[in-house]
Amino acid sequence: MSSTSRREFLKAIAASTLLINGSNFYPVNADNTDNADNTTKITILHTNDTHSQIEPFPPGTRNAGMGGVARRATFVHQVRAENPNTLLVDGGDSFQGTPYFNFYHGELEIKSMSLIGYDVITLGNHDFDDGVDSLVKALQYAKFDIVSVNYNVEKSPLKDFVKPYVIRNLSGIKIGILGLGIDFDGLVTADKHIGVTYQNPIEPAKAIVKELREVQKVDLVVALSHLGYRYENEPNQPSDVNIAKAIPDIDFIVGGHTHTFMKEPDVVKHANGKQTLIFQVGFGGINVGKVDFTFSDQKLVGWQGAIFDVTGEQVSQTWSAKVDNC
Repeated sequence: MSSTSRREFLKAIAASTLLINGSNFYPVNADNTDNADNTTKITILHTNDTHSQIEPFPPGTRNAGMGGVARRATFVHQVRAENPNTLLVDGGDSFQGTPYFNFYHGELEIKSMSLIGYDVITLGNHDFDDGVDSLVKALQYAKFDIVSVNYNVEKSPLKDFVKPYVIRNLSGIKIGILGLGIDFDGLVTADKHIGVTYQNPIEPAKAIVKELREVQKVDLVVALSHLGYRYENEPNQPSDVNIAKAIPDIDFIVGGHTHTFMKEPDVVKHANGKQTLIFQVGFGGINVGKVDFTFSDQKLVGWQGAIFDVTGEQVSQTWSAKVDNC
């Protein structure tokens, strides 16, 4: 694709979905509160491991005709029209997998995600495939936040782009969002993550969640994780399940890395009565997860969700649960 064609492609995404200003198109403080019972619904849309799948999968492949960023943008636009209190997040590995990455080194992926209206993402191992400098060059086009609590970026150019967490306020509901990155060992060569070091995520995540709950007084804690769902053969390896068990104050873990096509979320129940939701939607931008969190007087009282493909067709059963406040 020529540079001219690339520009036209991006213009087409923007025009077809009316996302002229990317993630700033929708007012994040728009009111979606039911005044009758003082409840508020917060919707979180999530993807993971989209792997440079800009267009739908080509004919003759296993996932032929599925995915595509333009259709994802349209779906996101429709959901936000229904509930302006919507966040769009991603669990990492936006890069690598099609020639778009080889030609444009992540620029097209980041521009597309900005046009779709992503709010917050974390980094996966493949996002480092072209090195830190190339990643930074692509992230200059990001109109969203990047979070990671356990990648130390202070000695790299990423320090100007990566935060441990962000807080979003939607109709008075404060949402703290942090990121969790996988160990580089065996996945990313040393020359590709120069200046960026890995730390086991459990302790730094505990510290950040404690700050979010006790200092920042957030109402919902969301972790964007590129650790992988779980590892049967390596049960002690950091994973979404292990994080959930170790940190009861995380409400929702958006998973990534293992390309797990979950039909419903995993709910980890804690001894203190709290619950942590774990959800992952495969790879390639085929599906989008949608979770509605219901708050009453700013307390989380329930959630409901399902998986949708990018045409907006629901591809899983709707599930729901009540939350007991402790």
